[in-house]
Amino acid sequence: PLSPQLADSEFSPVFRLLTIFAYGTYADYLAEAANLPPLTEAQKNKLRHLSVVTLAAKIKVVALFFPGFSFHWDYLMLVTIMFPQCIPYSVLLEQLQLKNVRQLEDLVIEAVYADVLRGSLDQRNQRLEVDYSIGRDIRREELSTITRTLQEWCQGCEAVLSGIEEQVSRANQHKEQQLALKQQIESEVANLKKTIKVTTAAAAAATSQDPEQHLTELREPAPGTNQRQASKKTSKAKGLRGSAKIWSKSN
Repeated sequence: PLSPQLADSEFSPVFRLLTIFAYGTYADYLAEAANLPPLTEAQKNKLRHLSVVTLAAKIKVVALFFPGFSFHWDYLMLVTIMFPQCIPYSVLLEQLQLKNVRQLEDLVIEAVYADVLRGSLDQRNQRLEVDYSIGRDIRREELSTITRTLQEWCQGCEAVLSGIEEQVSRANQHKEQQLALKQQIESEVANLKKTIKVTTAAAAAATSQDPEQHLTELREPAPGTNQRQASKKTSKAKGLRGSAKIWSKSN
């Protein structure tokens, strides 16, 4: 951690420069460059890398709370996974004070190889898509914001858990209703079978027949039914033959 005593000593410019490297951006350095020690090209690029990390963190917050879609608070954690942090080239060129896109892309490639961030360059849409970036130091005044964010995240997790429990309860209720309906149908089928059996036994007793034989007779057609149907088919066939003979004689 930085020592506050250095801020009021002869090393205050160095202290301020260290503060910028810990918390600030390259734009902050340029704003106070006249009162700060000069930087080498390697130091400038290092500060630019850290500035990209800061920009990615800011874009991440915007993606969380203003994703452009009507997401429920319960799904904020999913939003951070689904949507990478996209930083337009125009913003990077302005914040990092680079002359052209070639310099910007070279700088980003260096940051990727240095494990400062992971992502991809979208040259078609002119933007940097950041999937991961390292964390930077935290100011003391930011602790309250972090605490509030974690509390809100815990509340969101509790809301998700409550929603899952409610869905499980509804599923269990639906399952119980379906089981009760199944038992009711099986009971009604069993009662119908008993009723049919009792009715058949009563009818068989009235005609002095075996109940099983009575059921068989009810299922099978009467003996004369098949003969009548066969005679009808034979008469139809004869009629067709006779009409054919008459037609041939007329010709």
